[in-house]
Amino acid sequence: MMQIGVPKEIKDLEFRVGLSPNSVRVLTDRGHSIAIETSAGVGSGFSDRDYQQAGATIVADAQAAWDRELVIKVKEPLAEEYQFIRAGQLLFTYLHLAANKPLTERLIDSGVTAIAYETVEVNRSFPLLAPMSVIAGRLSVQFGARFLERQQGGRGVLLGGIPGVAPGKVTILGGGVVGTEAAKIAVGMGAKVQIFDINVERLSYLEALFGSRVELLYSNAAAIEAAVPDADLLIGAVLIPGKKAPTLVNRSLVARMRPGSVIVDVAVDQGGCIETLRPTSHSQPTYIESGVVHYGVPNMPGAVPWTATQALNNSTLPYASELADSGIKALDKNPALAMGLNVNNYQLVHPVVKQVFPDLVARTAEFSLA
Repeated sequence: MMQIGVPKEIKDLEFRVGLSPNSVRVLTDRGHSIAIETSAGVGSGFSDRDYQQAGATIVADAQAAWDRELVIKVKEPLAEEYQFIRAGQLLFTYLHLAANKPLTERLIDSGVTAIAYETVEVNRSFPLLAPMSVIAGRLSVQFGARFLERQQGGRGVLLGGIPGVAPGKVTILGGGVVGTEAAKIAVGMGAKVQIFDINVERLSYLEALFGSRVELLYSNAAAIEAAVPDADLLIGAVLIPGKKAPTLVNRSLVARMRPGSVIVDVAVDQGGCIETLRPTSHSQPTYIESGVVHYGVPNMPGAVPWTATQALNNSTLPYASELADSGIKALDKNPALAMGLNVNNYQLVHPVVKQVFPDLVARTAEFSLA
């Protein structure tokens, strides 16, 4: 039997929860003990009673939820939660370490075994990242349309236009899951849409999907520089798993955009691909720089927690079940889950994240020798 803890998320206006009542029932039916911090699921529409009926125990505080063999969360631990991370513990959540050196250091120093949703990999796809990428991609246009409204600081552009008035222009950097889902919503609104990507095969797939409704362009500096100044809504949708996102739009190019244009960078939790974009929050989602509205909320799907929690659990539950049944030995049985391992035994182990923090790799090597 595995003792599993689910703490309440404390990131600003983050209403998702690590396990839904349905997932709790599956795990308790397998003989595992689950502690849910009180009110952890309320924001997603799940009451403490829902969890109790599914077989969980409700605990009064974060310490009690964290004090378990396996901790299942949604977002990365914040500084206030560092005190709860300890050796001998399994942590299963989104981590995005490439953009967060303090958390990386804390995980290494604690001795925890940390498995990141976003680096679990199956045949070059990322099944635990995909559902949130779908949601974030769709929300990027929804939020972008909102902040284009004049009352929100935008240009006052209706993305779909109307007969006799041109539609707004949406430029999307990256044609992966996020970019594709963003394009679906933008096209549905009637906007003029461009997608940039460096993968010619992906561009061919997108042509089959969208036909002539989307302009598909090979991504290079000159093409981006030509397109960005005319964009009403610029969406950053770049992902290099485990690594910091590359900067594709510099400060001087942002300054050439029209006042009141909007930037939404979905890559912000990996450092962002637009130089002027910094992380914001659901309570203060935007700021204006060079006259352009910037939106950089790193936990966008938290805005729709009822949908997002269930979508996430649909993907994470099989892996969570394996961890609960077998502990760290599950990594030996499941190569995809093993790819999720970022930190173990006081060492940074994920090969891509190690490239981001060579100094931490050197430090842990010295520690091991000592």
